[in-house]
Amino acid sequence: MINNVFAMQKYDVIVIGAGHAGIEAALASARLGVKTAVFTLSLDAIGNLPCNPSIGGTAKGHLVMEVDALGGEIGKAADATTIQSRMLNKTKGPAVHSLRVQSDRRKYSAYMKHVLEMQANLDIIQSEVVAISVSNSDINGVISRLGGYYQAKCVVVATGTYLGAKIHIGDCNYLSGPDNVMAATLLTENLRLLGLPMRRFKTGTPARVHRRSIDFRNLIKQSGDEERVPFSFMTDYLINNLVDCYIAYTNEQTHQTIRDNLHRSPLYGGVIEGIGARYCPSIEDKVVRFPERKRHQMFIEPCGIDTDEMYLQGMSSSLPLDVQLKMYRTIKGLENVEIMRPAYAIEYDCCDPLTLYPTLESKMIAGLFGAGQFCGTSGYEEAAAQGFVAGVNAAHKVLKKNKFTLTRNTSYIGTLIDDLVTKGVQDPYRMMTSRSEYRLILRQDNADRRLCETGRKLGLVDDTRYQRYLDNKQKLENELLRIKKTVIPPGKELNRVLHEHGLEPVRTGITVEQLIRRPGISYEDIKEVDNTRPESIKKTITDRAEVEVKYEGYIVRQAAQIEKQKKLEKMLLSEKLDYKVIPGLRLEAAEKLEKIKPVSVGQASRISGVNPADISVLTIWLKKHQHSYNGKTNDG
Repeated sequence: MINNVFAMQKYDVIVIGAGHAGIEAALASARLGVKTAVFTLSLDAIGNLPCNPSIGGTAKGHLVMEVDALGGEIGKAADATTIQSRMLNKTKGPAVHSLRVQSDRRKYSAYMKHVLEMQANLDIIQSEVVAISVSNSDINGVISRLGGYYQAKCVVVATGTYLGAKIHIGDCNYLSGPDNVMAATLLTENLRLLGLPMRRFKTGTPARVHRRSIDFRNLIKQSGDEERVPFSFMTDYLINNLVDCYIAYTNEQTHQTIRDNLHRSPLYGGVIEGIGARYCPSIEDKVVRFPERKRHQMFIEPCGIDTDEMYLQGMSSSLPLDVQLKMYRTIKGLENVEIMRPAYAIEYDCCDPLTLYPTLESKMIAGLFGAGQFCGTSGYEEAAAQGFVAGVNAAHKVLKKNKFTLTRNTSYIGTLIDDLVTKGVQDPYRMMTSRSEYRLILRQDNADRRLCETGRKLGLVDDTRYQRYLDNKQKLENELLRIKKTVIPPGKELNRVLHEHGLEPVRTGITVEQLIRRPGISYEDIKEVDNTRPESIKKTITDRAEVEVKYEGYIVRQAAQIEKQKKLEKMLLSEKLDYKVIPGLRLEAAEKLEKIKPVSVGQASRISGVNPADISVLTIWLKKHQHSYNGKTNDG
């Protein structure tokens, strides 16, 4: 592979890839004080947004706010480069409210590149890593394509969609990463030789078209929210809506154009081997899978302030260029559209996440960590979340500190990683609110209260950030106490408010808390009769207080479920445990447990193929053999 290898710098942690996973991994590691290097195929591709230049969305916004609460960077970068901000699912309950912003693509990349450049303990190196050097199942460094050998104690693989990447447009296919940046072509074989089971996934992206070629008069304008909420709890400045997005629809002519040319699609011609994302299908997939649909929605979104490129969300494709042009031009408003960058599908290599611990360290090679699309996920936000966890654990391994994990009941990050390492993936994994059984407790608005203390203990939340958290926490507690104690006397004004909301009048005094708990009544509705409400209180505080009050009963029930599950999570399992010797444990369950090697009974209970009866058998056996199997109870 490489004939002449020569020694270069020594590092504690090396991160391969500078996308969203690699950035958070490198920053977390360096900020924890260990000497870190991040390798990238191109300095110009750092923090690239190769698909939609947007951050957040349903459940994804939760991940961004959680990473921010822990001390990560993605939320700050998104706020600094927002060109349109919208809160999704506002007509639904607070558990599924999700912030989504359109970002300026180039400004986002520049922001992240500069953050990496300014970070102490961190070197940025433009070079392809072709091999990871291992001795006796332990990492000792990486080798670059130029022959450089860089020593390291831990390596984080965050290769995104560049690993073994191949682009497909009709019958044209070639080795390349996104945006025609070179692919990482040699590392996959090295990882296979090291014993990692590899697989092939696929994703895709729509065309970028020229703004001047769009007839906006025939599109539905989608403006940003009047009330803007930042991702980062440290963002004080007002985020401006600088652009509008637009909605368009496909039609029967669009669908017929696709059907007539399916034989030219590499996806349906058997050329593409990789498994695509279930929840982000190409337009060809939509037409084939949903033949009864007369139209499909698409969003036309700006790529930035200083460019006329527009992104056609919902219209990813691998059809030939001539078919793409014909297809897009059947859509109302795009009759004369000009393609600047064609749509394409991209195949790439990734690992089986079942071979990883909840720390994202490999079970096969000590000191090797995975993050992002390398672990079988899709999305910038999922990548950033994993990158943060992998970076912290790599640094902790070097520093000989405790392993860092998050649980399902504390975060969407914990849910994401638990799903990956416990259930595995058959196609690119996408985070959704429905994946969490504790989503009423794991809201966006309380991410700071859930995770900032954890970030502080890690050493990644500085004094200023921590004081902001404490101040907001105290303000919320003060407000919850005030509304519990404040009694509003009966009167015409109060009963008028109740009548307007279809509620019975009151004849005795009622607390603000009791009023807010009533259906349809909000803080704003009772503003004129709530005379003790502080004038300076921020809406973010009243919004959080309102959620706590209205959903108190549900929150209490979920908290009880969490406490029950915690008992199983505290029952730790030894890696040396032989499940086949446990009497009464079904063969299928024993095989699954043997393969995944869960770290706790809680994790074991979530493995597909392990049922409640198996967990009962396992728990009873553990209690009888607690001292002989080297397991123990975690009371921390």
